Amino acid sequence: MDLIVEQFMARSDNFAVLVHDPASGETAAVDAPDAAPIRKVLDEKGWRLTSILVTHHHSDHVEGIAELKEAYGCVVTGPQFEAAKIPGLDRTVVEGDEVRIGAHVGRVIETPGHTLGHISFHFAEDGLLFCADTLFALGCGRVFEGTMPMMWDSLAKLKALPDDTVVYCGHEYTQANADFAVTIEPDNAELGARADEIARLRAAGRPTLPTTIGAEKRTNPFLRPDNAAIRRHLGMETASDADVFGEIRRRKDSF
Repeated sequence: MDLIVEQFMARSDNFAVLVHDPASGETAAVDAPDAAPIRKVLDEKGWRLTSILVTHHHSDHVEGIAELKEAYGCVVTGPQFEAAKIPGLDRTVVEGDEVRIGAHVGRVIETPGHTLGHISFHFAEDGLLFCADTLFALGCGRVFEGTMPMMWDSLAKLKALPDDTVVYCGHEYTQANADFAVTIEPDNAELGARADEIARLRAAGRPTLPTTIGAEKRTNPFLRPDNAAIRRHLGMETASDADVFGEIRRRKDSF
């Protein structure tokens, strides 16, 4: 049976995500921004939380761990390279390690840059990616702890996944990302249409996620530093992809 993904808001702009396997009854939370909304949805669905998959140590992704672990006795898995910063971990993982929700297998992709130990979870057979604050719809995470080349390498890993991969991110930042993206690639017609649709969704109070790898490859400037039009617009025709990415990220930081 297919995994069921339930996405909902927590805190001010975080997405909480529950992933449920009907066959086994197992349910995983991807990060734990706030225990209360997660517990509310679990109660409404009649699901029991069996695991938490943690992507990185920032407080808005881990603050609910202790309460959820006490309430459900769930197993908490997170990045080995941030183990000292994440309370309540039962298991640490690195690149290529497996995580399971029932019979469904996900693999860990190390995606440092936003933080040095950030990881993403890719369930290839289910076509699902949970990437928290590495890749956003029309954006990417700020480079707080890593370097621009490091962050670009992480994004390139995600860009290489199949186009139909469904992407769940950590925040509802898409409106602001769209406003910026059109300044980097103003002549991208698909991006313009997507920005209009995002504005309609947000005006109606509706989420803009999930997205897909294919949609991001066509419209997200942070995945398009090799694009000739973007390079001309930035005056960086002969620069490396990492340098073009870094310039786009720096412009977004001050946008």
